[in-house]
Order: sequence, then C-alpha cells, then structure tokens
Amino acid sequence: MKSRNDKLLIVFSKNPVAGWVKTRLAASIGDTEALRIYEQLRKLTRRAITSVDAAKAIAYSDFIPNTDLLLTTDTEAWLQQGRDLGERMHRAFVKGFSLGFSRVALIGTDCPEISPFILDLAFRKLDTCDVVLGPARDGGFYLSALKRPFPELFLDRIWSTSEVLGDSLCIIRDHGKTHELLPALSDIDTFEDLKASGLWTPEQG
Repeated sequence: MKSRNDKLLIVFSKNPVAGWVKTRLAASIGDTEALRIYEQLRKLTRRAITSVDAAKAIAYSDFIPNTDLLLTTDTEAWLQQGRDLGERMHRAFVKGFSLGFSRVALIGTDCPEISPFILDLAFRKLDTCDVVLGPARDGGFYLSALKRPFPELFLDRIWSTSEVLGDSLCIIRDHGKTHELLPALSDIDTFEDLKASGLWTPEQG
C-alpha cells in the first residue's frame, strides 16, 4: 500500500446501520432518515477523495464490510482500534506511518463541503509545518494531517465540544509544533446543521 508521493488519506466511517449513525440528528428526524442523510454524506466524501493523489484507507467503526460505497479498487479497509475517538485517530496515524507513509491525513464523513482541493491543500501545507487542521464551524476540526505521530493531540481529550479546536491549538503550541489551518467548513451533526447545509428540503420536514 503505497502512493508515489508517500501520502496516505484515512477516512473514518461509521458502519451505515440505522440507529448507529447520526444519533443526534436521528433524535430530530428518526433513524431511517438519519441513515439516508449519512449515506448522502458518504457519497459526497467518496466524490471528494476519488481524484486525490494519495493512497487511501477506509477505517470502519465496528466491522469491515464485504462491499461498501467507499470501498473501491484503490482503497483498503481497516478497522478502527481504540476506546474513544482520540485513541482511534492516534492509532490510525501510527498505523499509517508504520506502513512507510511520510504524510498522513485523516477525515471523517460528516463534512458535505469537503473537496479534492481541500484535501490536496492539506498535503501541500504539510511541506512547511508539522500539523494541519481543518477547522469545523462548530469548534472542532474536520481534518487532521501529520508528518509523524503526535499522541498528545488525540489521547486523553474531551471530544464533541466547541473547545476542541482551541484546545488543540494550545496543545500544538505547548509541544513546540508548527501548524497551518485550512478553510473553515461545516459538519452535519444536528438538525440545525442539516437545514443549513442544503441537503434537507422543506417538503422533507
């Protein structure tokens, strides 16, 4: 598993099962509709990653499926490992570097605005800094990219708060790392996020 530029793009995906995905969104629109929206987001993610010049791994939350819309001839399937999101991300980065990649980026499947331009830009920015983050408008980040493992950025953290990005920047500074930020994009976690995204039309609810 190698690209000619030693770049690896890891995509974290929950297994698309009703009741397992978009639980905050499902509280407003139900499990079935939340799953449908999640599949739309995963299709947008697939479109964004297809043309990116990097090796690609899809890291699934619970099991590796036999077939999936994100699995193509140029992707590998991994299983996420760890007790929480931070440990799972850290372990994915460690695995990527252990395979010989020198630049590794990781995204989820919640960002409908993700694009090949953003992904390529993340890898380019790694040429001049240690860490690249893509700020999410809810205070988190939709992308992280590294040139070597950085456990402090992921382990023993509190996630899903509006302070995640700010706390991350403090950690980066405290450890003497350099960083670059990508353009801010929106994630979809709640019904308000969904209505603002354009993926939800008035006749749907």
